[in-house]
Amino acid sequence: MYKLFAQLLFLSCLTLTSLASANDMPLTSEFDKIQTAIDRDMAVLATTKGELKSFVEYRISRNASLLQDKLKQQMAETSPNFSLLIPYIVKQLDFIHQAEDYFESQKQALMAQVGADNDRNIMLQLVLVQRQQDQLYIAQSQLITWATLAGVDVEEQKQQFLNALTKRADDLDSFAHYNQSRLAQAVSDVTIAGKDASSEQTAIVVELKERLEQSAVSLSTAIELLDKYGQDATLYKQTLFSTSGDITQDVLNFDVASSLLSDWMSVAKTQALENGANVVFKLIMFCLILFLSSLIGKVVKRLVQTTVSNSKLKFSLLLQDFFISLSGKTVFALGLLIGLSQLGFELAPLLAGFGIAGVIIGFALQDTLSNFASGMMILIYRPFDVGDLINAAGVTGRVSHMSLVSTTIKTLDNQRLIIPNNKIWGDTINNITVEQQRRVDLTFGIGYSDNIEHAEKVLIDIVSAHPKVLTDPEPIVKLHTLGESSVDFVVRPWVRPADYWDVYWDITREVKMRFDAEGISIPFPQRDVHIYQTSD
Repeated sequence: MYKLFAQLLFLSCLTLTSLASANDMPLTSEFDKIQTAIDRDMAVLATTKGELKSFVEYRISRNASLLQDKLKQQMAETSPNFSLLIPYIVKQLDFIHQAEDYFESQKQALMAQVGADNDRNIMLQLVLVQRQQDQLYIAQSQLITWATLAGVDVEEQKQQFLNALTKRADDLDSFAHYNQSRLAQAVSDVTIAGKDASSEQTAIVVELKERLEQSAVSLSTAIELLDKYGQDATLYKQTLFSTSGDITQDVLNFDVASSLLSDWMSVAKTQALENGANVVFKLIMFCLILFLSSLIGKVVKRLVQTTVSNSKLKFSLLLQDFFISLSGKTVFALGLLIGLSQLGFELAPLLAGFGIAGVIIGFALQDTLSNFASGMMILIYRPFDVGDLINAAGVTGRVSHMSLVSTTIKTLDNQRLIIPNNKIWGDTINNITVEQQRRVDLTFGIGYSDNIEHAEKVLIDIVSAHPKVLTDPEPIVKLHTLGESSVDFVVRPWVRPADYWDVYWDITREVKMRFDAEGISIPFPQRDVHIYQTSD
């Protein structure tokens, strides 16, 4: 076995080396070498097993694809050399038939093993064989087209191809319906089991979905080929539509649409005749329940609003909005569930299905759930409220609204920004207006030749005279630093948060005007530049 594997590996290296230099050889010689490699591997394929067999299959598939690609390049030429290409096209058609027989024998051998303990592994191998067969049918269709263009009589082969293709479409159609019915039953079992569903039941659902998807892919391939040759594929398109839900331009033609519509209308007519009065009554009750739940929800929202606004717990406005909105939606959701029960829906499986869907959606929406959790933390710890001026997530503005996933902030220049809650909660939150007092930090410089006591008295007079400066805490005016170009005073009055910028701007303006009037200089950085001229 190992000796044979080494020989094949050596032959493979020789084949790849010859192909690498094929561009310098005549086209016929290049085709011959690839075809010889295919024939040689086909001859030894029947005697190989295990990993070595997979290796030989891969090399045959690779060389066949390479040869067909080169044929395609030649057929794309303006004037193909048909006399040169016809032998290779015919040879490839023969190879396709051999490959079809090979994969069909593999398929039959695998199906004979179904019923043992390794059914899942066998079905996976069958899926791989099915994919290989899809590629063979596509390649055979292309070769028949080329042979027709080259003037080769392939009508018999074409008819055999269409017969085989139709039989394959029938088999895939039945297999798809079978898997669809099994999948519906498996999903029903998992839904009824709810949280008690076993891992084996879940694995069966996943496996059946994979089988159904592969059947839909293969059936779609067969439909495309049947359409190419003008064959009626209406029934298969209906199956593809019902099993996969794919709505494509090829599927939605008049025959398919009219057939589906006829089936639906027939079912609707039967149901209307047998259960029409009962269905109408249930729909009326459903609408009435939704209407009443909506009214009750509004009443409950008003009661909750009155309760939380007058509560001694002093809920924040954000938390009040949350409870008010949640109460109305909860009442409506309960009404919706009651209404669905009146229509005949079983609530237990439905809620179990919602639970399973919730887990899946939770994994898909991890960022949204993170925002939700951050929103709950903000509501509980109340770092800010509606109307507060805050700095968070690199944004400064007033809080105008908050949901469980985002916070809406209006910036000072009247821009509306919607920020995810996890960015706010995960960053430093600076609530500017939550405190009743805020200090204004100002720095003013005078020249080294100016009178310090005079300048200090002027600054104290300016701060004390401003009506919006608070007397408690007392403003601070102190000599702070001796700078490179100035003697700097710090001026720190206390104000209400709403008056911060008014005081800041007023004092800055008044200091400039008073310093000018009192003859106090406001220095700015200066440099003396000395230029020395040297004689040459």
